[in-house]
Amino acid sequence: MIQLHLIGIGTGNPEHLTGEAIRALNGADLILVPRKENAVDLADLRRTICAAVLTQDVPIAEFDMPVRAGEGDYLHAVHAWHDAIAATWRATIDAHLPGGGAVALLVWGDPSLYDSTLRIATRLPDMGVRVVPGITSIQALTAAHAIPLNPLAGPVTITTGRRLRAQGWPVGAETLVVMLDGGCAFEALDPAGLSIWWGAYLGMPQQALDRGPLVEAGPRIVATRAALRARHGWIMDVYLLRKDPQ
Repeated sequence: MIQLHLIGIGTGNPEHLTGEAIRALNGADLILVPRKENAVDLADLRRTICAAVLTQDVPIAEFDMPVRAGEGDYLHAVHAWHDAIAATWRATIDAHLPGGGAVALLVWGDPSLYDSTLRIATRLPDMGVRVVPGITSIQALTAAHAIPLNPLAGPVTITTGRRLRAQGWPVGAETLVVMLDGGCAFEALDPAGLSIWWGAYLGMPQQALDRGPLVEAGPRIVATRAALRARHGWIMDVYLLRKDPQ
């Protein structure tokens, strides 16, 4: 029997791990580390995290993440991609832990927030699944800027860059958190009356922050983001948008 532990590891800082996460990593029989094309730093960070918290000699197996098709129907491509990832998990586990046991998979941020790890795990129904929650990029962002997530007694809407660009500002939203934005979707908005708090590589040594009225900070962020992506070959960022008080 395989027990799959999906462990939220925060946004790159080993100190973001909870005590529960550290215990789960040390109690595993195998740790899986994904490698992504053009994102070698992410695999390195996972290895650094393991080196910082492991007190037991736990084997680590790395695997290459399948690449999602960039053409055709988006949802169809995502489902096919998830099938391929599940098959890769299975093959890696079978190769390194044929007798079964506890497998730890390090998940960026938290497995419950805009992450498909739990959906992929359902494709392996013979495995038990346990979730160890982690610090999210939203928590890391608001902490870095020392701001509350929500306005006083107000709601928060969490969405994606793809949806923001396609549908605009959600009706009735006051505060908007935008994740998985591959291309500065805030450029599609009328910046008047909006403020932004942006962060990239949160919790990492190369962390970058910007904030201010969107009309002023937006162009800065676009330029900074392009320069950082060119320098590192990849970027992970998140931002909060809020309507200014009337």
